[in-house]
Amino acid sequence: MKERYIQVTVNALKESGITYAAGVPDSWLRNVLEALQHDRSFKFVPVSNEGVGYGLCAGAWLAGRRSCLVMENSGLRVAAEAISRISIGAGVPVFLLMSYRGDIGETEFWAMNHGKTMEPLLKALRIPYTLIRRPDDLTKKIVRAATLAFVSQYPTAAVIGGDIVW
Repeated sequence: MKERYIQVTVNALKESGITYAAGVPDSWLRNVLEALQHDRSFKFVPVSNEGVGYGLCAGAWLAGRRSCLVMENSGLRVAAEAISRISIGAGVPVFLLMSYRGDIGETEFWAMNHGKTMEPLLKALRIPYTLIRRPDDLTKKIVRAATLAFVSQYPTAAVIGGDIVW
């Protein structure tokens, strides 16, 4: 993520009432993970994969905290089983903050499949999502998506790409 949008993102998470975050290192959101790790407003837990992170975030909800899983969109495939088991039947919300690898403008061949599979998988899991490509939309869309997760007691996602990360 471009340096000037890191704190905007962190502040949007705070505005959403999120106090717990887990994350898997991601080249585009790495600096957001680092900011969360150093901000005393958050309990941040680095995890080895997105399924583990999803479970921890769900546990944080059950303990009374709003949570966010920060990951690359490729991790949605890894987390799909945890999402299906934990959230679809039990009504446990987790807010997903993802980078959009494979988006229009992508420069890496290996990332193309991440973009091709993400939206169909979000739809298959019935996860509402918003795409954020313009800096002016960053705060509003993060807050709206996170709020929907906690009100609906179901996961939602905000997917960041475009001018915010390139």
